[in-house]
Amino acid sequence: MITTLYWMTHDLRLDDNPALVRAAWSNRLLCVFCVDPRWFSAHRYHVSSMGDHRWQFLQQSLDNLNQQLKPLKQHVLIEFGYPEQQLAALVVKRGITRLVCSRQFGSDERAVLDSLAKRLPALKIEEVDTYTLFDLKDLPVGLEETRSSFSGFRRKAEQYPVPMPLEAPHTLPASLVDPAQSSFPDKLPEWAPASANDASLFGGGETTAKIHLKKYFSGDLPRHYKDVRNELDGWENSSKMSAWLNQGCLSARRLKLTLDQYETNHGANESTQWLFVELLWREYFQWLALEIGKQLYRFKGMAGRCPLTCVHPERYQKWCNGTTPFPLVNACMRQLKQTGYLSNRGRQIAASCFVNELGLDWRYGAAWFEHQLIDYDVAVNWGNWQYIAGVGVDPRGGRHFDLDKQTELYDADGSYRARWAPGVTDSVLDSVDAADWPIA
Repeated sequence: MITTLYWMTHDLRLDDNPALVRAAWSNRLLCVFCVDPRWFSAHRYHVSSMGDHRWQFLQQSLDNLNQQLKPLKQHVLIEFGYPEQQLAALVVKRGITRLVCSRQFGSDERAVLDSLAKRLPALKIEEVDTYTLFDLKDLPVGLEETRSSFSGFRRKAEQYPVPMPLEAPHTLPASLVDPAQSSFPDKLPEWAPASANDASLFGGGETTAKIHLKKYFSGDLPRHYKDVRNELDGWENSSKMSAWLNQGCLSARRLKLTLDQYETNHGANESTQWLFVELLWREYFQWLALEIGKQLYRFKGMAGRCPLTCVHPERYQKWCNGTTPFPLVNACMRQLKQTGYLSNRGRQIAASCFVNELGLDWRYGAAWFEHQLIDYDVAVNWGNWQYIAGVGVDPRGGRHFDLDKQTELYDADGSYRARWAPGVTDSVLDSVDAADWPIA
């Protein structure tokens, strides 16, 4: 008899979920999601990994997944605790012989699998590619080639066939535990905050993801994507797929097939092609993260050189709270804090200011984005911050955005600043020096 534990992470869906299909090749199946206390602890860079926006979205996604699993007589057991401990205990208690999970790209997540492999050498562990366009075994380039540049990856990947998405399963093996244990408990552990239940631009879950996917490709928005993708605000000025993609409520392959079908029915143009390029950027960062491991978080990055920075708490706090002398950056940071979302252009502007105008350690900025972003992805977030800081794969050695020019290009009428930072007057950059001595 085969008894399988399916550890769910960034694959909270039924559609095009090859890990779920693989896990279903068993007699009994236990689906588990672990809520890790480390997400809520300010153990790195003085801020926790999981902020309120993403936490609410995650809870909604898990609730929706359990609703979809119910007709299949399955559910997700939600465990609170360190995954390496919770999963190991379940394996021993339930007599589990096999663990299936989506491929992990962050070094912390990979450390969980390494711990399980050492602790339970008889356990068969299978990683399945659910999060990317391509499978690891069929990548258009070798992993080591991702260290060179995105352009080399793109040239090959654009010509490479993307596997077709799988349909959702119609049946699943019986569960090992009582379905009553599948929902969030009324009383959470002290370290797990209650959901904010705030109104959000994004509703978590596969059901909402499907609705959004259908709506976006039902009109002309994909044909004008490149024309408006750099706008700072506006729901229709980007595809807004990232939150569902990065939590695994929507598969990259399903999105690519939907894009292909749209081009077949309505014609391809530069904008629809650029949507694919953005998917390839996301893809590229996943495989790069897998290749470089912990180097993704190092101060010297991939470049192996230390950027010039200072340690200045006041500047960091002003940037986080949107009270810098730079009005456009203030608007970006206040939108991020209020909504958990920021446009791609806004992220570049805010990151460039952090690195260049404020001269701060890029990792603290990346950690703040990790805390705030509802669509956080470990590889994309940290890879892009390395790129801006000049310690990543950018052949130009970093990017410095002229804030006056960016304001003129993207907020000439001041509407964005008026919406997100009304009444915020320019602040001096420093009232104290780096040692907290007052500046006269």
